[in-house]
Amino acid sequence: MKTLLRWSLWLWISLCICGAFLYAPLAEGFVGQSSRILFFHVPMAWGAFVAFITAGVYAILYLKRRRPEDDRRSEAAVQIGLLFCVLATITGALWARVMWGAYWNWDPRQASIVIVLVFYAAYLVLRDAVEDPETEARLASVYAVLGLIVAPFFFFVLPRIVQFTLHPDSVINDRGSVDMESRMLQVLLAGAIGFTALFFWILRLQTRLAALEGRRRHRGLLS
Repeated sequence: MKTLLRWSLWLWISLCICGAFLYAPLAEGFVGQSSRILFFHVPMAWGAFVAFITAGVYAILYLKRRRPEDDRRSEAAVQIGLLFCVLATITGALWARVMWGAYWNWDPRQASIVIVLVFYAAYLVLRDAVEDPETEARLASVYAVLGLIVAPFFFFVLPRIVQFTLHPDSVINDRGSVDMESRMLQVLLAGAIGFTALFFWILRLQTRLAALEGRRRHRGLLS
C-alpha cells in the first residue's frame, strides 16, 4: 500500500509538470514562457506554509504531551519548510528577473519571504545553541508555536495590506475572486496538492531518520 501511494505521488507530480508545460496556456501580459515558473513557485511557497503550520501544531502537541516524537516532527517540518521556502525564493527570483529585469526588487512579497526565512533559520540556531535536550525541545516548541502567528501574517496578511506590489493578483485576490484561466487554476491547485503530499512524505522519512539517529546516540552513551 505504501509503495502504491509513493508511486501515485510521483505520478501526480509528473502530471503536474506535464500540465505546466503542455496543458496550461501562457498567462496574458507575461514575458515569454515566464508564467510557467509560477506553477512551481506558488506550490513550493504553499508547501513551505503548510510545513511551518505543521511544525507549530506538533510543537503544541509536544508542550502538551512531552513526547519526543512530536518534537522530532516539529523540527523536521521546519527543516523541510525552509527547503521549500528557499526553492520558492529562487524560483520567484528567476521569474522576477524575466518580468522586472532584476532578481530582487524588494517587493513586499519578496521582503515577507525573507523575514520568514530568517525567522525559521533562527529556530535552527536556537536548537543548536541549547545543550540540554529537554530545554532545547521546550524552547524550540514555544518558538514554533509563535510561528503559527508569524507564518500566516507574512505569507497572507502583510502582502495584502500594503498598497504597492509588483506581483500580479494572487489566486484569491483582494476582491475575494478567482481571476485565472481554468486550466491554469487546475494545474496550480494540482501542484499545491502534490507539494503538500510530498511534504508529508518527506516529513515521515525525516522523522524516522531522526528517531534512528536518536537511538544510535543513546546506545552510544550506554556503551
